Formats: sequence, structure tokens, C-alpha cells
Amino acid sequence: MRDFITPVAKLVEGRAIDRRNWHITLVYIGDFPEARIDELHEIKEAVTVEPFRLRFDRLEFWPRPKIAALVPPTVPPELERLVEDLKGRVFAAGVNPEHQRAYRPHVTTVRNARTFETQRLAQSAVLEWSSFELVESVSEPGGVTYHPLVKDF
Repeated sequence: MRDFITPVAKLVEGRAIDRRNWHITLVYIGDFPEARIDELHEIKEAVTVEPFRLRFDRLEFWPRPKIAALVPPTVPPELERLVEDLKGRVFAAGVNPEHQRAYRPHVTTVRNARTFETQRLAQSAVLEWSSFELVESVSEPGGVTYHPLVKDF
């Protein structure tokens, strides 16, 4: 994937995101009590993921967060169902995820990006999923990193 994305992302002025931090957020939970993390693992285990593919074909500028976002032309129905299922389950657990906005899967490749015209990838990047991880964002000097939340046994 990076072979298709990196040449286009290099054209964007801003702070490049380390590709190890590239991810697609399904449901943003925000601050969550550490004592309740096991509940999130239970939710994750209860969810069935229908395998799906995402085809990324362009890099867009999103002005409000000032990012360069790698985006697909369409959202597969399997992904839409997965996101809605997760939103409903975390809401039932007392978390109010972002319901206001339409779900737009994307990979942030550059932060603090300067305005640019949408860039088409020379070749689409197609990724397949049949599972997901719980991930914690950790603020560190130099930016945010993402770490899988491992279940304590």
C-alpha cells in the first residue's frame, strides 16, 4: 500500500504521519476508564465481522482538521454494518460515540497539511479486513502513537 501512497503524500506540505500509525477508526470512543477496558474487549468479542475490501484511490485535503486523508470512493455495506453495530454496542455500555457525522473511512497520512487539490493515486490500494483491534491513542513528544489494547488474562 505504501508504494502507491507515499509518492502522492510526499507532495503534501505538513507533518507526515509515520506509516506505522496509519489506521482506520471504526468508532472513536475518547477517554475511557481503564477499569472498564474489559467491557470493550467483551464488546469486541461479541461482534461478527463480515470480511470486506476497501479500495483507496485518492488523497484529499480535509480543511477542518487540516489533514491529508487517503479515502475510498465508496464504503462497503459490510463496513457500514460493522460501524453501526459497534456504535450501538458502545452506546449501550454508556459511551456516546460520534453519531452526528456520516462515517467516512480514511487514513490520515499528513497532519497540519497545507491546502492542496485532490490527488489521484497512480494505482488503487486495495485492503481486505476480517477483524479489527481495540487501539489506544497515546500522546507523546512528537505526536500521537497508537497501541493495541491487549486483554489482561
